[in-house]
Amino acid sequence: MWLVFASLAAVSFGLRGVLYHWTSTKPMERSLMLCGVFFTGTLISLACALVLGEPWTFTALTGMMMGVFSFGANACMVKGFSVGKASLIAVLTALPPVVVVLLAFAIWGETLTSLQLVCFAVILSGILLIRFSGDVSFKHLEGVKWGLLTTLFFGLNDMAGKWSTMLDAATFPTLVGMFATGTVLFGLSYISGTAKRRRAAADNSRVIAEAAAQWSRGKTFGIGMAVGITNSIGMVFILQAFDLGVTGLVSAVVAMNVVVILLYTRIVVKEKFTRKELTGMILAICGIILLRLFE
Repeated sequence: MWLVFASLAAVSFGLRGVLYHWTSTKPMERSLMLCGVFFTGTLISLACALVLGEPWTFTALTGMMMGVFSFGANACMVKGFSVGKASLIAVLTALPPVVVVLLAFAIWGETLTSLQLVCFAVILSGILLIRFSGDVSFKHLEGVKWGLLTTLFFGLNDMAGKWSTMLDAATFPTLVGMFATGTVLFGLSYISGTAKRRRAAADNSRVIAEAAAQWSRGKTFGIGMAVGITNSIGMVFILQAFDLGVTGLVSAVVAMNVVVILLYTRIVVKEKFTRKELTGMILAICGIILLRLFE
């Protein structure tokens, strides 16, 4: 059953990635949009926790840790894309399952069977092939540290999610802690960024023109709230998957959300698959089938 939940999480996060791809082309402030994403998660999780009457225990505070790691991962990823080569950062951000497998073994002694290890390797190889586009160059390593930090924080976020299930923390109170923490941190990031832009605009007409072309705060925040629905659903599914499955395998399956994004670029954006992308998709899907057969 964990495989079903992990696959549903991958689809949800894939849809979130599609929306992130769409918003990346729009003149909006990223921090404010992400603040809206997490704010929606807070509202949905709070409503579900109250309706279902889930207990607000001390263990639900693990959600705050998840919020900090999620904020750190997104902030580092944005920074990496701004100073480094996008394709190289994309490759690095495909590696959180490796971090998860290593940490789960080091901290909890969680191991994979030989067949599970093969499936993990097949899925990860497929994901890396999809991410590893032909223009990746390791000669220009600007932004690599931000890519590695992104991978680390995403891996730690998965580990914190697994830990919350090991502590039997109620799902929705835990998610309230995560989303509320993320909302506050992205809100503070937006306020800080706004202050810096105002100081820069005082002596730079280009910055003033760019600011004038940006979407309004209300529109940006509202779009973020809409995107937040897919993120909230994905988090519910991934916690259920972590509760039932092996941490590293769940993380690897969820990382297949990139396949959904690729399908979007093929069907909607009309971009053709490269040979590496197509091979990677086949490998990743074969890995999932093998997991299902030998589960």
